[in-house]
Amino acid sequence: MQKVITRFAPSPTGKPHVGNIRTAIFAYLWAKHNKGHFLLRIEDTDQERLVPESLKYIEESLAWLGIDFDQEIIYQSKRKEIHQKYANDLLKSKRAYKCFCTKERLEKLRENQIKKKMPPGYDGLCRNLTKEELLAKKDASYVIRFKMPKNGVAKWDDKIRGEMKINFDISDDPIILKTDGFPTYHLASVVDDHELKITDVIRGEEWISSTPKHLALYEALGWQPPGFAHMPHINGPDGSKLSKRHGDTALLDYRAQGYLPEAIFNFLALLGWNDGTEKEIFEKKELIKSFNLKRIGKSPAVFDIKKLDWMNGHYIRNLTTEQLKNKIIKLLPGSKITKLKNLDRILEVEKTRLVVLCDIEKETDFYLDAPKYGAKLLIFKKSNKTDTLKGLTETLQYFEAERWPDTVKGLNLSLGNVAANHNLSNGDVFWPARVALSGLEKSPSPAELLWVLGKKESLKRIKKAINLLK
Repeated sequence: MQKVITRFAPSPTGKPHVGNIRTAIFAYLWAKHNKGHFLLRIEDTDQERLVPESLKYIEESLAWLGIDFDQEIIYQSKRKEIHQKYANDLLKSKRAYKCFCTKERLEKLRENQIKKKMPPGYDGLCRNLTKEELLAKKDASYVIRFKMPKNGVAKWDDKIRGEMKINFDISDDPIILKTDGFPTYHLASVVDDHELKITDVIRGEEWISSTPKHLALYEALGWQPPGFAHMPHINGPDGSKLSKRHGDTALLDYRAQGYLPEAIFNFLALLGWNDGTEKEIFEKKELIKSFNLKRIGKSPAVFDIKKLDWMNGHYIRNLTTEQLKNKIIKLLPGSKITKLKNLDRILEVEKTRLVVLCDIEKETDFYLDAPKYGAKLLIFKKSNKTDTLKGLTETLQYFEAERWPDTVKGLNLSLGNVAANHNLSNGDVFWPARVALSGLEKSPSPAELLWVLGKKESLKRIKKAINLLK
């Protein structure tokens, strides 16, 4: 049985976005599910659009997600002579031709076609030049175009969409070799997929219209084409095409925000695929075991940032405090909060409240500095100023007189004792203590805050609250 070999073939034109990375994940899972190989090929033949830093971003993105490839990176630009050889073979077999049309002519042709409401495309002017005409143009620059069939149907059994048929005659003759000697995507991808023995080409549905050209190239070169799987687009929750406002941003930007790679991998793997159950949390090895191209839907997947946030929170809660601490220190090396002696306690208390790792910095300022708030906030809606002041005063005196119970449970019992011993409600004691310590209506419980801040800082803040009320 033939070994399954897939590839991720990005163009180095910027940071890879979530749509690109989902393609990589699906190709990786399919190869590993079949105990095959996953390759990384850089499609860098379009030198004008090349962004030098892109390669670093691509490698870094895959490494962060734990996606490894099974041989050295393939650079199409380093295979230019191989592509040129096959382009010349197609010239010799009369399946390709030299095109001398200028950029200006092609632009004017396109303008006229659009004015006449015709589909824009090459009109085949150079397709049947005579020997004399070619000889007269021997010193002119040219591209090589592939001769597309003028009749017949391109057929393939798409591994996601089933049987596909597209008439050849709706495709113009594509350029396969440019004037700079570099191949276009059409020739380079066909040649390299063949030579690398790629069995399954997994790519976005925007390439469906190019598949007839690729199948014709395979036939002209005498090669067996690979299987094709064209994935549907990703939409936002409102049904429109995914954009930055929905979350279509560079993968490494998610890392900078504090998303975990396990959550991103899990989330993207479920964008358009499921294992037939209601399960949503998967280990990578479970995804590899369950993954099948036939389970990818034909309709656009929906990118729901709320679901990603929920999933990321789940993975954060499953980290040990030490693991969480190491990740936060690595992500926020210059942050003041990472320098705090009580960081372990902060993380223990805040872990269940974090959506992304950066929340530890944004939502916990009160651990660093005494909070600022108005006196009215100290008074619970079912309490009053007198009982609130009494609750805070009795709390202060209790902790000054009694041994400090350095556990959340012990501190919670102590606050309960203050309320019970002085005929006060929980709203007279617990609420003002929470506000005094955090300055917030919603925060960890007052007992957790006391435990994190410690006796000295906690009593200092309670005294400040008493003075504010007075």
